[in-house]
Amino acid sequence: MAVVMQDAELLLQFKNPSTKEKAFTAIIKKYQEKLYWHVRRMVVDHEDANDVLQNVFIRVWNGLENFREDSQLYTWLYRIATNECLSFLEQKKRKSTVPMDESESGLSNTIKADKHFDANKLEWKLQLAMQQLPEKQRLVFNLRYYDEMPYEEMSKVLETSEGALKASYHHAVKKIEDFILNH
Repeated sequence: MAVVMQDAELLLQFKNPSTKEKAFTAIIKKYQEKLYWHVRRMVVDHEDANDVLQNVFIRVWNGLENFREDSQLYTWLYRIATNECLSFLEQKKRKSTVPMDESESGLSNTIKADKHFDANKLEWKLQLAMQQLPEKQRLVFNLRYYDEMPYEEMSKVLETSEGALKASYHHAVKKIEDFILNH
């Protein structure tokens, strides 16, 4: 079994030109799956998630030299992934000629097109319900529900107050409950 290096050690290795690429590869291996699912829950489509994740790692490669370590590496990576998701969704909305409401239902249609889709299963209802949420609420719900991220950590990633995050999560849960009960 491979030993997972601590972030501080990986960052030290990244700063050394002879071990930079090896350290970056280790960072990718350590965080790729968590970041992939974080991105995938926001953008829904697998191909889009891979594209966004690739952009995330390009930004990480270009910015890691200047990472000040005043937050955890994990927090910094999530912040980059979150910003990339929001930028991607914003670009998608701008490129789309359909109104916003129809663009949101486009994500729902992507879910319904999945060959495993079963509208009677709760996990599919949850996915559809999440697509009805505004982007920020969906993001907060994802981080809290799926990643079990504490509000304190989330406030660093999203650069917002814990109170606002708790309110967003509460509203998201209420909307999801209503959607599931009424569909």
